[in-house]
Amino acid sequence: MAHNWDFATILQNWPVLWVGIKGTVFIFVITVVLGLGGGLIVGVARYSKSPFVSWPARAFVEVFRNTPVLVQIIWFYYAFPILTGIETDPFLAAVLGISLNTMAFSAEIYRAGIQSISRAQWEAGKAIGMSYNQTLRRIILPVAVKRVLPALTNRGIEVFKMSTLASVVGYVETLNQAKLISDLNFNPIESYTAVAVIFFVVLYPVVQGTYVLERMLRKGD
Repeated sequence: MAHNWDFATILQNWPVLWVGIKGTVFIFVITVVLGLGGGLIVGVARYSKSPFVSWPARAFVEVFRNTPVLVQIIWFYYAFPILTGIETDPFLAAVLGISLNTMAFSAEIYRAGIQSISRAQWEAGKAIGMSYNQTLRRIILPVAVKRVLPALTNRGIEVFKMSTLASVVGYVETLNQAKLISDLNFNPIESYTAVAVIFFVVLYPVVQGTYVLERMLRKGD
């Protein structure tokens, strides 16, 4: 079926789309910081020898890793206020859903990084009088984070794309604004193609940078 491509309305409505892009970047920055930062804490807790620490962390990871992030966002928007009495706007619901989901996945990345460190590193810390926490903080974590940095970068890329799910609860981001342009101008193909192009332009350099980072880390080893 023939289609007359017309991106003129996209250019005419660029200010509308720009609002969405800024919303996407804003929620990405917050969720990636909370998700990757909190994931480190949960990942360390998962590795703990104490069941009182490791089991709650494991339960958290399993719940958020094995349920769809879209459902999590909807749940925080509709069900969370009913259960707690705390109202959540679209932004807060999206931040909770995406950041907690990211936290669960990144926790497993950190845990894998910690587990990859040889026992000799732990013994070396112990030999010079370091406690378990000091060895973890000063020796193990710096090496572990370096090893999993490419995986964390890929996770960050996924978070950026995941931000489009915030539109389901009405948060103003790129996909939400593209839908608005589509509804006003009856051009869904052009509107959503524009979203794809925007994401590609933003993420392609990041992906290439990830490859460079991986090569640098391999040389460093």
